[in-house]
Amino acid sequence: QVHLVEYGGGVVQPGGSLRLSCTSSERFFGLYAMGWYRRGLGKQRELVATVTNGGTTNYADFATGRFTVAIDRNSNTVYLQMDSLKPEDTAVYFCNLLTVNNDYWGKGTQVTVSS
Repeated sequence: QVHLVEYGGGVVQPGGSLRLSCTSSERFFGLYAMGWYRRGLGKQRELVATVTNGGTTNYADFATGRFTVAIDRNSNTVYLQMDSLKPEDTAVYFCNLLTVNNDYWGKGTQVTVSS
């Protein structure tokens, strides 16, 4: 069974930065994508950013220009660098791995942006 382990959540002041990382317990070959989704309190889960193993990225509008997603194919790790954080970025952030046949999720890591 594939496990996704997330690191890097925490509390940060508005305008600050955090870096999330997520590593898959298994290596994959062929086309796949890794990325991040989030769910704020009382809200639905939404896309943050994804990246394929070929390097193609996709960002939500709110993430464009502030967040950067990157993948290390050798270690099956995806990173999310979040800068200029706002209180509305407060949410549980979930790692996702999408392959041709399966869709895997991490347990989530809390990000709180507060002064």
